[in-house]
Amino acid sequence: MKIIRNILLCATVSAVLLPLGECDMVRRLAGRPTAGELEQMRIEKLRAEEARYRHQIDSLSAVKKEKEDSIAILDSIAQMKGTILNPSDIGGLFTTRLDFRYYVVVGAFKSRHNAETLFETVREKGYNPILVSFRNGFNAIAMAPTNSVRDAFVSMKKIRTEDFCPDDVWILVNE
Repeated sequence: MKIIRNILLCATVSAVLLPLGECDMVRRLAGRPTAGELEQMRIEKLRAEEARYRHQIDSLSAVKKEKEDSIAILDSIAQMKGTILNPSDIGGLFTTRLDFRYYVVVGAFKSRHNAETLFETVREKGYNPILVSFRNGFNAIAMAPTNSVRDAFVSMKKIRTEDFCPDDVWILVNE
């Protein structure tokens, strides 16, 4: 009899308290978030995830656009009969270090004297050239250092209008 009474008492208490456990009032009294607060937290979490994904998509779109622009610029350089060379294509650098990725080269000479003569001419025109030495013995006059292929292309177009610039101006890619 006592067992049956305990079972009935437990069933009654469970039937009364179980629905109260879902009640916002009981949740608030217990220091737990209400259903509305839980929903707001879920929405904020989704918004944060959406913002993170949007940022990733924007970053990927920017990289894609940069690559497409670079390809278009390389095509433009080819149409101008311009050349892009890596130092390894010319036997490697003898110069120990180049600080930028791209340089416009207006001349390369076996004779150091000829290279220095063009160097002075370019400097007198207001540019800041550098002398780049290659392992194959050539000395190049490089200018307009930049880390952007777009800027190198723009510089090459401008430099081509100078009277000291030969037709075979090219871009050195320091990789």
